[in-house]
Amino acid sequence: MRTVQLENSWQTLLADQFEQPYMQQLRAFLLAEKRAGNEVFPAGKNMFAALNLVPIERIKVVIIGQDPYHGPGQAHGLSFSVPRGVGLPPSLRNIFAEIERDLGCASLGAAGSGDLSQWAEQGVLLLNAVLSVRARAAGSHQGRGWERFTDVLVQRLAAERSGLVFLLWGSYAQKKAAVVDAGRHRLLKAPHPSPLSAHRGFFGCRHFSQANQYLESQGATPIDWTRID
Repeated sequence: MRTVQLENSWQTLLADQFEQPYMQQLRAFLLAEKRAGNEVFPAGKNMFAALNLVPIERIKVVIIGQDPYHGPGQAHGLSFSVPRGVGLPPSLRNIFAEIERDLGCASLGAAGSGDLSQWAEQGVLLLNAVLSVRARAAGSHQGRGWERFTDVLVQRLAAERSGLVFLLWGSYAQKKAAVVDAGRHRLLKAPHPSPLSAHRGFFGCRHFSQANQYLESQGATPIDWTRID
């Protein structure tokens, strides 16, 4: 992973990690997947897209997903997001439904786009805990080192900045709370937005309005959650 291209602020924060044994082992695993003919998502150029789109100093909100979508054409490096023209996955439909309910806005799905790049442009870090997956095999790259990398990432980000909002949906994302100082940041927790759990408390969590209220209390510009590319 010595050839990884990262935005400068992230390179400064994380460069030492790419020389650690666990990351070298992860690189070897990814190369082995390729040699075995296994398709891996997202494409290599997009694996760190979440970081490259949002410099550290511009982050306002952190949304942590589990791992990338494993269907063809879906994953492009941003958690919960899909490229324009790709059908909306169920979890993203539920996220849009909660935004509509929380903010009283028109249907976000009507535009037919699930590309959340414009959230990233406003300072939303759309981070997956695991940054790659084998095609059609959910969770196939868990336990290979990504979790350690993103733990370090979140811990260092939380120490570097203050006044961030962390939206932690589901137990997998909520594990990251252990490395975040709740006295310096706002942590909002809810069940995962997947159809299996959304009705257990994701719907009605009002995280989007709460995030904006906190940002405004910190003197920051709120996120326009209705901006979908």
